[in-house]
Amino acid sequence: MTALAPGIQSGLVAALTAEVTAGPGDDRPVLSPGDGTLVAMVPRSHPDDVRTAFRQARAAQGEWARLPVADRAAIILRFHDLLLRNRDQGLDVVQQETGKARKDALEELLDVCAQARYYARDARRLLRPRRVRSAFPGAVRVTVHHRPKGVVGIIAPWNYPLTLAVSDAIPALLAGNAVVVKPDTQTTLTALWALHLLHSAGLPRGVLNVVAGEGEDLGPTLVAESDYVMFTGSTRVGRLIAEQCGSRLIGCSLELGGKNALVVRSDVDVDRAAETAVRACFANAGQLCISMERIYVDRAVWDRFVPAFVARVRAMRVSTAVGWGADMGSLISGEQLATVSAHVDDAVARGATVLAGGRGRPDLGPYVFEPTVLTDVTDEMLVCRTETFGPVVSLYPVADDTEAVARANDSRYGLNAAVLTGDLRAGTAVASQLEAGTVNVNEGYAPAWSATRAPMGGMKDSGLGRRHGDEGLLKYTEPQTVAVQRLLGFGPPPGWDDRRWGETLTTAIRAMKSLGMK
Repeated sequence: MTALAPGIQSGLVAALTAEVTAGPGDDRPVLSPGDGTLVAMVPRSHPDDVRTAFRQARAAQGEWARLPVADRAAIILRFHDLLLRNRDQGLDVVQQETGKARKDALEELLDVCAQARYYARDARRLLRPRRVRSAFPGAVRVTVHHRPKGVVGIIAPWNYPLTLAVSDAIPALLAGNAVVVKPDTQTTLTALWALHLLHSAGLPRGVLNVVAGEGEDLGPTLVAESDYVMFTGSTRVGRLIAEQCGSRLIGCSLELGGKNALVVRSDVDVDRAAETAVRACFANAGQLCISMERIYVDRAVWDRFVPAFVARVRAMRVSTAVGWGADMGSLISGEQLATVSAHVDDAVARGATVLAGGRGRPDLGPYVFEPTVLTDVTDEMLVCRTETFGPVVSLYPVADDTEAVARANDSRYGLNAAVLTGDLRAGTAVASQLEAGTVNVNEGYAPAWSATRAPMGGMKDSGLGRRHGDEGLLKYTEPQTVAVQRLLGFGPPPGWDDRRWGETLTTAIRAMKSLGMK
């Protein structure tokens, strides 16, 4: 096979695809969304291959968990350095598989670096046995431990194939688990590239395995074999996974759909707000769970904000070329292009106005759709309430903050939201009223997402559980409480009856409250 792009040679492709847990002779082509050329022939896994991957992971997990946390962290920090050393190679792979702009590919590579550094340096603190006060201080010593779940199954989507496959695996690995990852079929090579670097950093074979195939073929088996499941994807599939996990009494964390809202207050700097809104809406061609699809603009600045925003959208550079220079790249597939086109066509047919974009650009690439701005959108239109997951945003005028908050919250989703304001105190007050797991003031998504020490996830139909922060690692553990009774027995001393013992306990409880004890 010829080179994929500068720095991506056929030998590397062969080495990566050899890492898939799959039987021989059943390969599928992965074509670049940017120009339709062949990226790689990737082996296809079957349910029995998933079971094999879990057997290998379970065989390796015990020894991996017995390694000191510092040794596991050292591997992840070496992986961090390898990501940066091989940056351009990784960006080529991500661009080839996704068609995204290089700046968006860089964003996720640097995000994985940030997650690796944070969790590698905080794992020892999070996993250290912790002494807690007992009901009877001095008589009982209580220690909380965090034991690994076992083998974690991760189902990762195509839109951010490096971030969402690897940054979720890192805390699971540091907690002492083994991991089996099922990336999307379109972006398997990116996950395999990360696995290649992890092995180069010293991760033992079998601790992280990759299976490749369609979700409907492999997903049920992966969930059936997992001790915990991390899923990023649609709300529809998330419900199915939650149901299967519930029947097995295992935990899961689900980041699901969104119809994220941006509020533009009356006191904004219009030019800066327009520039920020472009980033918030069109990063990764809008194929970002936390990008903005609805903008509520105060009428006081509507006539200035809208033309400023539209002018910037029309000036965006759209390209599918591998390398720098594009503001936006391609959609991932014909299916995604059809969804975006259907939403826009439906809106226009029902009376919406197109201020920018509104059509596909096959001259630039088979799945390219122009960055699109709509107004006059009403409730019956698909684009109003259904997640588009593409470069389309609808603008709505509002009378004031109260109306903006009410309309932003009028959604079954609650993943991300944002407020653009010139008054941070007032903007923060508005942000606190928005029903979303993360809310950003004066930016679209980056501040909350990049705050690795803070939890990230959705409210309402946007999911359950959290990634990032302490919970992002501790969710992959089983808390275990070990209580040691210093004196034999917990009942009354010899010769005491139950009444006397009960009065003594009651007096002790009253005293503990008086002393301010928890």
